[in-house]
Amino acid sequence: MRQLIEAIDIHADRVKAAVLTAGPAARVRNCPQWTVLDLVTHLTAVLSYTVAAITDRRADPPRPEDWADALGRWDGQRLAVREALRRPADSPVRSPFPRSAGVTAGDLARRLAHETAIHRLDAESALPKPPDTRYAEAFAADGVDEYLTFLAPRRTCGGDGVVRVETGDRTWTLVLRPDQAPALGEGAPGVTVSGSPNDVYRALWGRPHTARIVGDVALLEPLAAP
Repeated sequence: MRQLIEAIDIHADRVKAAVLTAGPAARVRNCPQWTVLDLVTHLTAVLSYTVAAITDRRADPPRPEDWADALGRWDGQRLAVREALRRPADSPVRSPFPRSAGVTAGDLARRLAHETAIHRLDAESALPKPPDTRYAEAFAADGVDEYLTFLAPRRTCGGDGVVRVETGDRTWTLVLRPDQAPALGEGAPGVTVSGSPNDVYRALWGRPHTARIVGDVALLEPLAAP
């Protein structure tokens, strides 16, 4: 749990450094429909809903009045998350996902660590010269696993085929069926995504990458990142 909280803080600090440099009106290249202000507002909402799930309270974050208000609300929710995550990792919490039960505080800490890491890439894409950020291979591989085995089965449904994901020493085979959540299984893949953990991590989240995708790319559509 401590390592996950540290990861959340590290990546959130890098997000903050980038957004303060870019400014609220800068466009986020990775998410062209967003400005930096939109990105910070989204991150605040994610934190708010996470705290609400852990503490079993209602969340209804308002739209910030201005840039200073947005930063203040974000800082406040960062503190609230740290406090909420002081409980044991195996503590059961309310699931923020409609088709899921049995979620723990540790699950949401892991979810938030990767959410923040991916949005760090987005914040840095708003800079005039984005850095070539690379994550530790173990962290990126965990991000691939978290996306395929935790997030995707809880937030998406449908498709019809088999998706294989390879990061060198690890392989995931995901079976997609109409009206069902994706699940790990077996079968001949209709599409394969392969590469380093960093590139596969980015590819699954729809961020710039150099992963190799072979086969029917339409099979990946049900897995598209939110």
